[in-house]
Amino acid sequence: MKNFADLIKTLDSTNKTTLKVAALANYFKKASDQDKVWTIAILSHRRPPRPVNTTLLRAWASELANIPLWLFEESYHIVGDLAETIALVIPPSTQTSEKSLTQFLEEILALKKKSEEEKKEYLFDNWTNLNYYERFVFTKLITGSFRIGVSQKLMTRALSQATAIDEDILAYKLMGSWDPNTISYHDLILEEKDADFLSKPYPFYLAYAVEDKAKNLGPISDWYGEHKWDGIRSQVIIRNGELFVWSRGEELVTDKYPEFESFVGVIPDGTVLDGEILPFPEGNIGTFNDLQTRIGRKTVSKALLAKTPVILKAYDILEWEGKDIRQQSFEARRTILESLYKKVKIIESENSAIPLHLSQTISFDSWEAAASERERSREVKSEGLMLKRKDSPYLVGRKKGDWWKWKVDPLTIDAVLTYAMRGHGRRSNLFTDYTFGLWNEDKTELVTFAKAYSGLTDAEFRKVDRFIKSNTIERFGPVRSVTPQLVFEIAFEGIALSKRHKSGVATRFPRILRWRQDKKIEEANSLEDLKELII
Repeated sequence: MKNFADLIKTLDSTNKTTLKVAALANYFKKASDQDKVWTIAILSHRRPPRPVNTTLLRAWASELANIPLWLFEESYHIVGDLAETIALVIPPSTQTSEKSLTQFLEEILALKKKSEEEKKEYLFDNWTNLNYYERFVFTKLITGSFRIGVSQKLMTRALSQATAIDEDILAYKLMGSWDPNTISYHDLILEEKDADFLSKPYPFYLAYAVEDKAKNLGPISDWYGEHKWDGIRSQVIIRNGELFVWSRGEELVTDKYPEFESFVGVIPDGTVLDGEILPFPEGNIGTFNDLQTRIGRKTVSKALLAKTPVILKAYDILEWEGKDIRQQSFEARRTILESLYKKVKIIESENSAIPLHLSQTISFDSWEAAASERERSREVKSEGLMLKRKDSPYLVGRKKGDWWKWKVDPLTIDAVLTYAMRGHGRRSNLFTDYTFGLWNEDKTELVTFAKAYSGLTDAEFRKVDRFIKSNTIERFGPVRSVTPQLVFEIAFEGIALSKRHKSGVATRFPRILRWRQDKKIEEANSLEDLKELII
């Protein structure tokens, strides 16, 4: 544990990528094999389940620190991180533990089945017998929230330096479902077995947003356009007569989309498709809000399948006839995909419907024509255009140059600040998490419709914070209701009717566009104005 805590301390003390990679690589060269596996798991979001809820953690920490719970809560709101707050308020210790990271994690896994009294005794023992950073890391492991500014890509780069294994190969090895509690470092990283790759997807290729004018990308003849669909990015794999569906978040979701079982026997073995899972109610592309009725369901009922069926909108093929074809040009891969799609449609015409659709590529005569197509994106239920260089290979991760996303301008509405909470991290001492309302039909009540916490400058956040502290009406734990006076322009990517929201409307990716200091609250928009934006 001491070595892992020292690593976290080093990572936490620098913003320089090179130093973080060097620290991680050095750790991977020296740590025990099982500690390496658990470190890889933690940094790739495979954390053990939380054995103690945060309510108990806060109560027990305040008891051990001999401070009232309200004071602990106030400290927590200021610090912004529960593990850091606990590490700070409990009396300091100079002791250290000889137990390994793996030993601690095995104990934490076993802790879940213990009684509350046993859990409390275990926490007290470790909180009082670990030094500050070990205590901080220990509590992070307990809470299951381990954000330390290290991405999986950065961790993979360090692992590559430590093992001399190519980054792309490591990224492929770490995809899929593996259990750090049972797999060995040799099996996970060092050994290469064909059977291990039966269900594994390829690392996804991600695009950057167009930073300047699209025409600066060069001749339009070098590019294909394609609508950017708003669904769940996925890879569908057919190998050895089996189907595997993976989300971009590396979650195996085959059982969530039984519609795709019809691909087996129709799409040849040794095929991997990259595309978007989209809702397709009544034979039309639906909204992301429709798709949310399918996300997270443990079982998908026949009624839900009938109400919200899904399709795969395929836009790339990564494996064909059992061969990795990612290094072929996008144009060549599309030729293979389009040929496959035609064969599937012939089979479909002779049998029942197969939920495979093709995302059409578009060739433009000019950038002006591309811009016109982008402007009609919402009409076809897309977020804008993807721009893909015709000769581009399928790369790993987010790379600049060959793939770009050119999204339509966001929808906007003027709304009133009604509630606020403190932020997190460096903004934990400021009220920066806001809730906004719009007028009801007769402008007698502001109805909550969205939350946002980004979009203002640091100076603006400080100014709004001072207003909130001086104009608080009521307190509800960490939440404050605020005198309705400030108007903000809120931007969002999409909008749909929703029975789950008080406003009756769900917005997608809301954020603050600007503070409308020129507007009074009477000039803010209404819910009816918001609903008029629904196409």
